Amino acid sequence: MATEGGLTSSSSSRREYNGKITPFVALSCMMAAMGGVIFGYDIGISGGVTSMEPFLKKFFHQVYTKMKQDTEVSNYCKFDSQLLTSFTSSLYVAGLVASFFASWLTKSRGRKPSILLGGGAFLAGAALGGAASNIYMLIFGRVLLGVGVGFANQAVPLYLSEMAPPRYRGAINNGFQLSVGIGVLAANLINFGTEKIRSGYGWRISLSMAAVPAAILTVGAIFLPETPSSLIQLTNDKDRARRLLQRVRGTSEVQSELADLIEASELSKSIDHNPFRKILEVNYRPQLVMAVAIPFFQQVTGINVIAFYAPLLFRTIGMGESASLMSAILTGAVGIATTFLSMVIVDRVGRRPLFLVGGVLMLVSQVLVGAIMAAELGDHGGIGKGYAVAVIVLIGFYVAGFGVSWGPLGWLVPSEIFPLEIRSAGQSIVVAVSFLFTFVVAQTFLSMLCHLKAGIFFFFGGWVVVMTVFVYLLLPETKGLPIEKMGDVWREHWFWNRVVVVGRGVGEHLPAKFGEGGSQPFCSVVCVKCRYG
Repeated sequence: MATEGGLTSSSSSRREYNGKITPFVALSCMMAAMGGVIFGYDIGISGGVTSMEPFLKKFFHQVYTKMKQDTEVSNYCKFDSQLLTSFTSSLYVAGLVASFFASWLTKSRGRKPSILLGGGAFLAGAALGGAASNIYMLIFGRVLLGVGVGFANQAVPLYLSEMAPPRYRGAINNGFQLSVGIGVLAANLINFGTEKIRSGYGWRISLSMAAVPAAILTVGAIFLPETPSSLIQLTNDKDRARRLLQRVRGTSEVQSELADLIEASELSKSIDHNPFRKILEVNYRPQLVMAVAIPFFQQVTGINVIAFYAPLLFRTIGMGESASLMSAILTGAVGIATTFLSMVIVDRVGRRPLFLVGGVLMLVSQVLVGAIMAAELGDHGGIGKGYAVAVIVLIGFYVAGFGVSWGPLGWLVPSEIFPLEIRSAGQSIVVAVSFLFTFVVAQTFLSMLCHLKAGIFFFFGGWVVVMTVFVYLLLPETKGLPIEKMGDVWREHWFWNRVVVVGRGVGEHLPAKFGEGGSQPFCSVVCVKCRYG
């Protein structure tokens, strides 16, 4: 065995399956990834419409008045409104609650029904938001959007990871974050166009257009196949699963992968009680830590501050309405380009190097943006054009760092590390933690900007330092390893092998001397204190 980057690599665990990316799996994954488009569209559209004066005048008149007439208010405090942030963040409270219902549906009925329900709820929310005549309709529409995003974000990453061949899993799963970026960019382009509509109803078009990707996802989900893993878990029909696996992989030689899927399903059923109680056991401590830490860190990078409030942030530094929306479009395009780059290289260079490089890039960018704003932007007036351009460029570098690392990998890594018996529960925890801290950040950012001013960027930069160290020390490399064999990475890691036993896999047996009358099943992971000789 050879140690590399904190992970002991075992050639026996790196089992290769036959298969390639077939047109069938490519089309299925492209359709499922529309769940990312609806998520990204909502992120982009909410930030844009909240910078549109007709929208603010109709629903948030106090903010509009403060922005237009109150010259005594600090640049950093013009948009500080709990009602305004509630409009943005209400979606994530609904998504948090919905993710737990989605866990049950995904486990008991499959990935496909959750995707279908998510698309339908988002479609209804888009219609209600576009037709809103008061703040209550507007926020209820956001709640329906949150239900849709909660179900879609729970099921889609699992779907992509289970459908993808192991050697291409990183690239295919990163398609989810690429779709999020496409949704953000599409929203910013639409906002830029509708902002120019003089009659003032452009925001209605922006909110209503969310129905387009939602309709595609909803209709497309009807024709999606279940994943082979989910099919075996739900029906135990091995012949049907074999035929689907042969179609998905483009080869008849799928016995090795099928055997591992069957073994994982049988183990899951033999120990499956309450998956949320199960994941709390010490056996699954590494997965639980990652299920909480990765989505938490993904949010405290500050990315959603940029995504939600980029137009408002650019207006804070003195840019006009159209210029701020155009700047948001440019940063969105950078996010898409770098996420695509991550798709291309993630299965070659691995997850850890991208996390580390992205962390350094984000940290440097945030520190420099904070320094420029602290030095040049006071409570009143703007900053020089050159400094404004520098801020936009640095935010572009920040978005690039996120796009190559924590953006796609924050969804990829959690979706591939859970064993089948806790997979739906684990993904629900990931989505719930993500939504919880997205809500916290979205709800508090404008107030934090008002009080911390430029220091807000140093605040998020500090978290980037913590998360980069966390990855370096505690996250093992997972590239190329089949999902059903992922337990090996914890038993071979320098730290986690103190919590889990080394050398025994799921379904293996203890020697006869440990049982009476023959060998006994051995659990997938065992505390070091219980380690046998």
